[in-house]
Amino acid sequence: MTTVKQQVTVFLEKCEELKKCKFIMATTKIKDILKCIVNSPELYKLFDTVTKDFNYSEQKSKCLIYVDDGLINRYCVMLPQTVGQRLAFIFCLLVEFDRGTINFNDFLQLYFQEDGSYYASYQAFCRVVISSLQDMIKQVFKEQLYSGESADGGKPGVASSANSERANLISAIGIAVAEEKRFIAEQPMSKEDKEGGFKMLDELLNAVKYGNEPLIDALISGYNYFVLYHKCVSEQIAPLIESLAEYEKVL
Repeated sequence: MTTVKQQVTVFLEKCEELKKCKFIMATTKIKDILKCIVNSPELYKLFDTVTKDFNYSEQKSKCLIYVDDGLINRYCVMLPQTVGQRLAFIFCLLVEFDRGTINFNDFLQLYFQEDGSYYASYQAFCRVVISSLQDMIKQVFKEQLYSGESADGGKPGVASSANSERANLISAIGIAVAEEKRFIAEQPMSKEDKEGGFKMLDELLNAVKYGNEPLIDALISGYNYFVLYHKCVSEQIAPLIESLAEYEKVL
């Protein structure tokens, strides 16, 4: 019998496979993710709970939108704000791709317009949707993932309060970084500038995971300049900076 940690780890690996696979294999990898949910008691229970009273049709009209503010006019995806609704929406969206009720290729070209190529659209989809899914699953199961749960399903040992707090902060920072990347992806700036922002955020998260305090400080300063230069300060940047400050206290 697999442990919760093993079930979640396999799911996260399936998400990584989707993000790294050739575009032509994407729908097959989406099917693998859905199979993983069905075959995992804990994940099945989670998605059954979040979708039980979820009005997918209503959320689609709120999440799949057309933006026209005078500067930019295009279709885009705005994921729900709460974790439960976001999990439910992404799950239902993946089911539609799997069933073919939404053509995946057409969806990418409509809602993730990048440079006109499927590859760029696919990469943007993975950044916004699949990375968000992974970060939320890590948050929901953070206790099992970081507590040292034994391979035979036994109860984990009691972790030190410092390690527990550190794990919680890393998880919170991961979600905040994913939110910030989603925000940057929706801003009216060049592809190169967006990729520069994504790279700084990715390196920031890696620095956090490895506890590299000097690099964290350098990246925070660099990203602060980036958002001020592009005039794209998001609502979630303050919580991200606060979480980073708290994290550095426990290093």
